[in-house]
Formats: sequence, structure tokens, C-alpha cells
Amino acid sequence: MRINFRNLTVQVIIGIILGIIVGLVSPKFGAELNILAQWFIKLIKMLVPPIIFFTVIIGIGGMGDLKKVGRIGGKALIYFEVVSTVALAIGLIIVNLIQPGHGIDTSHAKTSQVSQFVTQAKDSEHGFIGFISGIIPESIAGAFVKGDLLPILFFAVLFGVAAASLGERAKPVIRFFEDMTEVFFKIVGIVMKVSPIAAFGAMAYTVGQFGASSLINLGELMGSVYLTMIIFIVLVLGGIAKAFGFNIFKFIAYIKEELLLVLGTSSSESAMPSLMRKLENFGCSKSVVGLVVPTGYSFNLDGTAIYLSMASIFIAQAYNVHLTIGHQIMLLLILMLTSKGAAGVTGSGFITLAATLSAFPVIPVAGIALLIGVDRFMSESRALTNIIGNAVATVVISKTEKEFDKNEALETAAHPTESIPS
Repeated sequence: MRINFRNLTVQVIIGIILGIIVGLVSPKFGAELNILAQWFIKLIKMLVPPIIFFTVIIGIGGMGDLKKVGRIGGKALIYFEVVSTVALAIGLIIVNLIQPGHGIDTSHAKTSQVSQFVTQAKDSEHGFIGFISGIIPESIAGAFVKGDLLPILFFAVLFGVAAASLGERAKPVIRFFEDMTEVFFKIVGIVMKVSPIAAFGAMAYTVGQFGASSLINLGELMGSVYLTMIIFIVLVLGGIAKAFGFNIFKFIAYIKEELLLVLGTSSSESAMPSLMRKLENFGCSKSVVGLVVPTGYSFNLDGTAIYLSMASIFIAQAYNVHLTIGHQIMLLLILMLTSKGAAGVTGSGFITLAATLSAFPVIPVAGIALLIGVDRFMSESRALTNIIGNAVATVVISKTEKEFDKNEALETAAHPTESIPS
């Protein structure tokens, strides 16, 4: 079988392999290559705000039916809460069964590195009330300048609702935004050509900075997290997919390029633009994709939910803190709220963990020092689970709304390698 080296998937895999090799051979140089991944993420983050703004407005305003907007939004939020709560519960069950935190020597915790996370956790911006308050932007321009996704999403929803209420008079505005979306997706296609370089830099940094030895003491936790993610994807998301008439493994194969990009950058946000286009090509309507995907990136983080629950119990086990059933139920309730404030960007899950433990003083916040060395390794798995969960949710909502084109899905199945159209 001849390998097509011009294929983006092949190029990303090569980038990941070369990154690992460089990190092992020259750790110091590999650690410095993180700048390549950071540049790429900045390029993607530059494009995400306008794309989200345009697609949400097109999705809502193009419906012309406010009842439909409310129905889709309501279905999506209920789905998000139920599935992410199941993810939290599975994480709690498995970490209690495996107990990876027992026997950890907490005397080696790098408490000096924890202060920045504790400070950010205590900051009102990372609390639940602060999270809700932060949704409302002080100014529209400010939200775009800062790249704050939730305020932009909030304003886009208001704009879309207003456009939908105007009916035909808003059609020229919607058409303008559709044209602008096409331009921005074309830019995304250009940026994606350098994604193999970003994957190379990110993997070289990970291996060079931390090395294999950093995984020895926490390998059991990582294995537990990976196992839980796989169980959740195969059994929970796979069961949901089967109930709605599609195969989870074939679906994952269809979005493999986006998953490989997430694997290289540890950020599910980096794949958002191309994922949205892939879902439209798969058969989901543009209106549903434009509403469900951006919302899911803030409210449907299944992988982050699993990580938060398992990391919290792991720290309790390491510090020999006995948690009763009542304690764990309370922790689950807190996580149901704090997990909604973790955007799909590298590092946000770690900050949200600190915020969760600050709101649940039974577990020492200082315990997050145990996770600093390996958080990067687990961020890939939670980012992958997040993006798969959001993709499945979009297909499910599209099918329940009868806005799924079966013929388009069959055409996609016949040509599964199709990516963003030129």
C-alpha cells in the first residue's frame, strides 16, 4: 500500500512521531519547540471568534422561528447536562475501584508551583457566579479583542434571535454572514496546512519537558483516565450513536483528521472550525451545527468532566482523605457546575480543578501539585473525548429535529476522506 505523503492525516502522524523522537534525543531543544504549537493555536484562536459569531447568527437567524431556536437550544442543554453527569459518575466509580492515589508520597508535591492555580481558582472569574457574570460582555469589541468565547456566543445568540424575529428583512444580513463564513473557512484551510508542524512542536515539547520518568508515579492514574475515556466513548457515546442509527467507530474514522490535530495540540478548540464543516458534510443542518457545536464547547466537555472527577478523588486518596458517599455526591454536584466553566483550551481543566477543590475544602487544593508534571499528557485524552462528545451530540440533535440529510451522510460514507472543501 502506497502512503500518500500529501495527505494531511499522514503529515500530522509524521509530525507527532518526529516530535517524540526529537523530545527523546534532545529534551532541551524539544522543550523549546513548544512555540510552534503556541503559534498555531494563536492562529486558530484568531479565527474562532468571528467563525462562532457568524455561524451562530446564521444558525439562529436563518431559522426564522424562535420556537425552533428555543427547542433546539433546550434539547442541547438537557442532553449536555445528562451526558456530562454520566461522564462524571463513571469517573468517580472507576477511580474508587482502581484507587490510583493510594501509596503516593505527597511529601514530594511541588507546592511552590501551586500558588498560581490557587490564586486563579479563588478569582471570581473561575467561580460559578463569576462564570455566569462573565458571559455578559462589558463591550462587544472587548469580547472580540480578548477572544472570550462565552460573551461572543451570548451576543451572537441575541443577534440571531433578533434577526429571526425580523424574518425576511434580516435575510440580506444572514446572506452576508454566510459569505463571510465561507471566506473564514477558506482561511482555516490555509492555516490547517501548517498543522503537522504544530503537532511536531507540541509533541517534542511534551516529551522533552517531562520525559518518561515523570509518568512512573502517576502512570496508574493516567491509565485509569484513559480507560475511563475509552469506556465512555465506546459504551456511552457508542450506545447513543447506535440508538440514533450510526456507528461510533465509523464516525470517529470520519473525523480522524480533527482528532489527530487535537492529539497534537491538546486543544479541542483548534479543530472546531473544520469539525463544523465536517458535520455539515456528514448531513447535519447548518443551523443545528451553528448552534450546538459552539455551545457544546462550553457546556458539553465530557472528557474534562471525567478528568475533574478522577483527579479530585485521586488527590483525596493520595492525602488519605476519606470521602463518604455524601461527600462524593456533594462533589459530583459541584463538578456539575464547575465543569461548565472549563473551555476547550489547553490548561483550563487544570484551573477548573483548582476552582472545584476551593469550593470543596474537604480535599486539599495543594494536592494539585501532584498533577502538574503529567497534566499535559492527560489533556490530550480529555480534549479528544470532548470533541467526539460534541460531534455525537450534534448528530443526535440534528436527527431529533429531523434536520439530518441521510443522502448527504451516504455520500460522505462513500467518500470518507473528504475534508474542508476548497
